[in-house]
Amino acid sequence: MLRSHVKLAEKRSAAYEQNRTAKVLIYISSGFVVVYLIFLAILFALIANDSSSTTTYEFLYSLAPFILAVDFLFRFMAQQTPAQLVKPYVLQPIPKYACVESFIVTAMINPNNFLWMFMFVPYAIMSVVFNVGLWCTLGFLLGWMLLIVINSQWYMLARTLINSRIWWWALPIVVYAIVFAPWYLDKFSTFADFYGSIGEGVTLWHPLTYLALIALLAVLFFINRAVQYHFVYAELASVEQTHLKTVSQFRFLERFGEVGEYLKLEVKSVMRNKNMRKQFVFAVAIVTVFSLLLSFTDIYDDSYNSNFLAFYNFAIFGLMGLSRVMSAEGNYIDGLMVHKENIISLLKAKYYFYVVMLVLPFLLMIPTIIQEKCTLLMLLSIFFFTAGVEYCLLMHMAIFNKQTVPLNEKFVSKGNVETNYFQVIINLAVLFVPVITVMVLLSFFSANTAYLILLILGVLLMVTNSYWIRFIYRQFMKRRYTNMESFRATR
Repeated sequence: MLRSHVKLAEKRSAAYEQNRTAKVLIYISSGFVVVYLIFLAILFALIANDSSSTTTYEFLYSLAPFILAVDFLFRFMAQQTPAQLVKPYVLQPIPKYACVESFIVTAMINPNNFLWMFMFVPYAIMSVVFNVGLWCTLGFLLGWMLLIVINSQWYMLARTLINSRIWWWALPIVVYAIVFAPWYLDKFSTFADFYGSIGEGVTLWHPLTYLALIALLAVLFFINRAVQYHFVYAELASVEQTHLKTVSQFRFLERFGEVGEYLKLEVKSVMRNKNMRKQFVFAVAIVTVFSLLLSFTDIYDDSYNSNFLAFYNFAIFGLMGLSRVMSAEGNYIDGLMVHKENIISLLKAKYYFYVVMLVLPFLLMIPTIIQEKCTLLMLLSIFFFTAGVEYCLLMHMAIFNKQTVPLNEKFVSKGNVETNYFQVIINLAVLFVPVITVMVLLSFFSANTAYLILLILGVLLMVTNSYWIRFIYRQFMKRRYTNMESFRATR
């Protein structure tokens, strides 16, 4: 019954059309993933069939930590923790764990868990079934299915804790350090033998192996049930204590008038609101990691990868913030609409704030200039191209975004993640068009000329920002009643 309620809620949601768009894109992406998994299955099968040091079923299980680690990371894009499922049923006469258990069980039988079968089944057909027979092949596949379901529960636990406090990132780091310990403490053969023994146990139907896996799944289920229930109901009851802090005035922004006041709002929103602060911290962390990779490794030294990562590094703040422009303001959009010109000042303040944020990746990438991996002209051209061309594109999302993003609630909010055609197209353009443009320019001109062209384009759009921001404002005002109605409905 709870599951049918969730399905009806999805259909009645104001974001139903956007969710349909997202599903179409997910189906297309899943098709590419399926093809890639089948390719990996063929590759692993050829390697396993030629190997004489291990059986074919043990070979793939020896790679289990790598496969499960990749599965864990990709779940951050697809699998969510309990959201509005619990909230409507708090006062209903149903068992207190019923809603949380419903979500956990649904996560176990989610079709995404079966996606890995597109790698395991072809591998089993090519390498396992003719060696050990059909019955043992079923055990081989069942073992993998159990591991994937266990991984989904492990992800749910880790993601919930990370949502509550960013410092919980230490938990998966420690866990994976332990998982890979046989490799770096001894050698890879020890690592492969240790995890290959799991493959032997499940394929040959050893009862103790299955009992251990089922026991681990049960332990994670009950831990998840307790943790999910605690955080969801704690957030519902608002038990988190508020500590008084010194109020920052940011008086130096007052010289910019109304735009300065909205700059204060932007800064204080990042400082005070949990979700916006977490998003900002993640962006800073990603920029730092990418800057270190570019500066101190040779992984991305070729022209295409270095340009792509440099452009992406500068675009991160915009992709994480400006792609949802006005979504946070949906929480108080009625107040913003009291005065007609408020929105244009808000848009200018947001643009200036994110332009200033570009200083961080620029400073962090200075070592690439010292090590002669990038030139000063290259970094300056990417800086201004991002601030001018890419931010101009992203700011246009203010016209189309119409779903409210919660400022603080994480577990009981509606979990609105708006995905529409315009957002997808603009995000893809920001990701790939700049690097394609620079590669085309480099094929016709020298590096200095190519980057100079990008620099000029960026500067032109930066100095004319008042014109295109006013255009965005006018288009937003034409849609204001539709957008405001949707903002209210999705709070």
